[in-house]
Amino acid sequence: MFGTMAVVGATGAVGRIMLRLLEERPELARNYRFLASARSAGSKLTFKGREYTIELLEPKAFAGVDLVVASTPDEVAAEFLPAAVAAGCKVIDESGYFRMKPDVALVIPEINPQDALNAKGIIASPNCSTTQMAMALKPLHDAARVRRVVVSTYQAVSGAGLQGTEDLLEGTRSQLNGDAYEYKAFTSPIAFNAIPQIGGFKEGGYTSEELKMVYETRKILGDESIQVCPTCIRIPVANCHSETILVETERPVSVEEARQLFSNFPGIRVVDDQVAGGYPMPSNCTGSDLVFIGRIRKDLSHPNGLAFWCVSDNLRKGAATNAVQIAELLAKHAG
Repeated sequence: MFGTMAVVGATGAVGRIMLRLLEERPELARNYRFLASARSAGSKLTFKGREYTIELLEPKAFAGVDLVVASTPDEVAAEFLPAAVAAGCKVIDESGYFRMKPDVALVIPEINPQDALNAKGIIASPNCSTTQMAMALKPLHDAARVRRVVVSTYQAVSGAGLQGTEDLLEGTRSQLNGDAYEYKAFTSPIAFNAIPQIGGFKEGGYTSEELKMVYETRKILGDESIQVCPTCIRIPVANCHSETILVETERPVSVEEARQLFSNFPGIRVVDDQVAGGYPMPSNCTGSDLVFIGRIRKDLSHPNGLAFWCVSDNLRKGAATNAVQIAELLAKHAG
């Protein structure tokens, strides 16, 4: 257990879920503090039956804090989290800013817990779309070594924050009523649409979200040879990201073996019945901390290929839950 834990960004979409998760779980610290920008500083929140005043996020706010869990935009993380490290805090960061820095551990506790325990400074939590895919790949990689992955994501609007959800609700309502709506989180209408761009365009015509899936997956699994070809798509679903994943392994993996490997891996649940509704969907996976896998089948085009469908709550295991699980791991080993 830690002496004092600080939560940064507790009023955001992920931060709110993080607070609920911390309330449901055994105590990680004896004392808690909550830090936010000037816009939220001074307001009140209730946590574990006690009222707290949100403090201003500034470098001196980390004095006396042992563990920091932060869910902020990249620029905020870049500005303030080094000060937390300098103050002697262990830091778990949900932003994308530090993930690919060579001296920063990128951690999914079910996959590489030792990286968190060995970390000296900031511990990064991966991108939500990467997290569920890496969870699915890990048992296959351990058993038959993953060589190549082709993945398409179907990502919920909650991944764009509270404004993304508002854009879906208000945009849908406006379109049904024949009214105009000015989208704020998306550059194109999301209501009754699919947007094949998440993040800005980068090298080779891939977006930043797609490149995260390439580089973060290799770092988490500890294998730079894994080839990943991603396409990330925003769809008009409120919550839970879905992915179609085609994996080529070094040796053939049968459907039966894959089902067993997935079932035995912590944090994965197989839902794979060949009947209507016998597969995971956003509507029946939201609110869960698990990664769900279904539609497992052999690749018709390659003997070493395996195809499957993967769904996970992007705000929970894809973000808040993973960070809390890292915190729990660290707390177990805290002096």
